Amino acid sequence: MTNVVLVGTLDTKGVEYGWLRERLLRAGVEVILVDTGIMGEPRVPADVPREVVARAAGTELSELRAAADRGAAVTTMAQGAEETLLRLHAEGRLHGVLAIGGSGGTSIATRAMRALPLGVPKVMVSSMASGDVAKYVGSSDITMMYSVVDIAGINTISAPVLANAADAVAGMAKGFSRASREIRLAQLGTGARPLIAASMAGVTTVGVDAARERLTELGYEVLVFHVSGTGGRTLESLAGQRVFTGVLDLTLSEIADELCGGILSAGPDRLTAAGRAGIPQVVSLGALDMVKFGPLETLPEQARHRRVRVHNPSITVIRTTETECAELGRVVASKLKGATGPTAVCVPKRGLSTLGAPGGPYHDPAADRALFSALREGLRGSGARLYDYDTHINDPAFGRAAADRLHAMIGAVRAAA
Repeated sequence: MTNVVLVGTLDTKGVEYGWLRERLLRAGVEVILVDTGIMGEPRVPADVPREVVARAAGTELSELRAAADRGAAVTTMAQGAEETLLRLHAEGRLHGVLAIGGSGGTSIATRAMRALPLGVPKVMVSSMASGDVAKYVGSSDITMMYSVVDIAGINTISAPVLANAADAVAGMAKGFSRASREIRLAQLGTGARPLIAASMAGVTTVGVDAARERLTELGYEVLVFHVSGTGGRTLESLAGQRVFTGVLDLTLSEIADELCGGILSAGPDRLTAAGRAGIPQVVSLGALDMVKFGPLETLPEQARHRRVRVHNPSITVIRTTETECAELGRVVASKLKGATGPTAVCVPKRGLSTLGAPGGPYHDPAADRALFSALREGLRGSGARLYDYDTHINDPAFGRAAADRLHAMIGAVRAAA
């Protein structure tokens, strides 16, 4: 039987959750209703009462009520919801999860959803979904739906929105349950291909595609992460969990955004997880010749005198200067010096992006040399190896060479094990 878990505050949203439960039952799935409410009495009965959720977080509901601290209570019930959903998933009783709410309910439910493995259907209907949802989604695969009106009763607007959410998660859960069984059967007696993470942007696609195709030929499955900020954070998160056999990090523009104030930074920990985990990694300098900002009209005043290109209506890029490139070289070197596993840096000396190729608008040999020199100096005395290539990053030969180098490093690790 396919189970969908509903998780939410049944004191304030009980009527709506009761309506969703009936809709899901009619869609042919079983429902497990988890109550994360605190103060008021639940308006519909729960399958997992709030007292059980609180205890899963190591406390008693009575203690949360007595403290009367809403922020602390929300955090505690979010932890309890996370533990509850993980338990249900481990027991094979969760094939999809659906929640509705405002800021508090969204915070509770999405924390629990983020803890679930990728691929488990997760749908959040929220009044917060038309804004910045990065803090709710993180690096997970949560589907956010805007509620249009607040979650306050079943009405002309909310009914079709909630119906769509229920029907969507029911269909996804059925497909997930069926696919999970099929995948388990298909993998009996066969080993899954080793996973490789690769980073890519539009301006490094040709080189990364060549590397991906070569690694596929060599027997790996390559997961490509777009360097959009979220993409880099996801790569780092999964590398930290040791999901990957190797990492092919050819595109580092998120580090330039972090240093220079661009909009697509992946945070200060970018390019550190694989090294900490001891995973073999081949790194290059793709797209460090640019910093990404929003639409042209949002470009900071101090950047308007720089070499500016409109990448698309949503993204404007500026060329990194010689000074910035030197600092980027030092930053990349400092991150890689802490690596505990095999690390190689492949330097494409003829350009770092489609814009930086010879004859391109961002072709700047002096800035590139500042980057290469600072990187080389910063890596001196470290275990990381640096290799120069007289090619552009989008030369397919460069991508294949980087892939072959990573394959050789993985083979050496296996041979030494």
